[in-house]
Amino acid sequence: MPTEALTPRHSDAIAAARVICIMGIVYVHAWTGATGEILAQQAQSGQSILRWAMMEGLGRSAVPLLGLISGWLVAGSALRRGYGAFVAGKARAILLPMLAWNAIAILVIWAAVRAFGLQAPTPHSLEWVAQEMFSLTRANDINVQMGFLRDLFLCMLAAPLLVRLPRWALALSIALAATWVVSQWFFPLLLRPQIALFFLIGIAGRRAMLGERVARWPVPFLAVPFLLLAAFRMWLPIWGMDWMVAHAQMAAGAELALRLCAAALFWRSAWALAAGRAMPLLRRVEPFMFLMFCCHLILIWLAGPAIGRLTGPIGSPWWPAYFLVQPLLALGGAVLLGRMLLAIHPATAAILSGGRLRRAPNRGGKASRPAPLSDPLTS
Repeated sequence: MPTEALTPRHSDAIAAARVICIMGIVYVHAWTGATGEILAQQAQSGQSILRWAMMEGLGRSAVPLLGLISGWLVAGSALRRGYGAFVAGKARAILLPMLAWNAIAILVIWAAVRAFGLQAPTPHSLEWVAQEMFSLTRANDINVQMGFLRDLFLCMLAAPLLVRLPRWALALSIALAATWVVSQWFFPLLLRPQIALFFLIGIAGRRAMLGERVARWPVPFLAVPFLLLAAFRMWLPIWGMDWMVAHAQMAAGAELALRLCAAALFWRSAWALAAGRAMPLLRRVEPFMFLMFCCHLILIWLAGPAIGRLTGPIGSPWWPAYFLVQPLLALGGAVLLGRMLLAIHPATAAILSGGRLRRAPNRGGKASRPAPLSDPLTS
């Protein structure tokens, strides 16, 4: 079955996209120092609008491209490996680090609560621990983002079948997944059916050889609908809650359209970055991005309140500056953690990064910088 080739330009664009997307995800979980009630009271303030703009424009809009790239990559790799070897590889790259980081989050946050009085969730039942470890029927209370890895791994279990579907069956699967998303029907097989939808679109996109085609579309053609839909999506939770409740399916359809536009625009941006001067820097930090994805909420739980004592919570004059640099702070923490793990125990670094951080021997046989694997979040 012919698929689009993975060229060096594609690999660089995927690396750039991975950096953009995971940096953006931090804005969804950034420290605010406020309860949900306080955030609702400040919903129409300038700082709240800034928060929603970054959350919707960079944060939630980034996840679909990660799912799409995962599907695009697996459309090639799943055809070359037996089912057992394929699933074992995905278990090492996705499931094992998910479980390891969930266990670390429970232990570290529980210890911080006991030692420093941190206000955070702690174990209170076996059911809670099971949910935190496996995201059985809901997202985690501590490591919220791990639901993505859970759903992605389930998509991987079906990937060897999905990549062999005839074109009409793949199109039908995409239509059914889109219907599931818009209907907002909840069934715990997948916590977020959007992940499966974009995974399927990625498989179809590689078959249709759309990667380079979309990357050559004019930027205004992609940016204008994205900005319009993003503005509408920001309006809904701030001023349009009543409309959103009354027209839930229409709001879900508009959000899906926004995510499609965002995935295309972010991919177009990553393709441009792949040929730009920033690419060497992006290649240097890219191996640490999966580690950052897994640990950034633990870092926010631990360091967020401490730094927040200096800046104040949302509504304080210095909070916007703190909010905007939180992805850079999380990246710095992940790079520091990754280098420490590589220096102290490379095998642990490999497990916690899903194999993405490893020591590559140079010509003299000594350890050199970490060597990334090619598949973002799926290798």
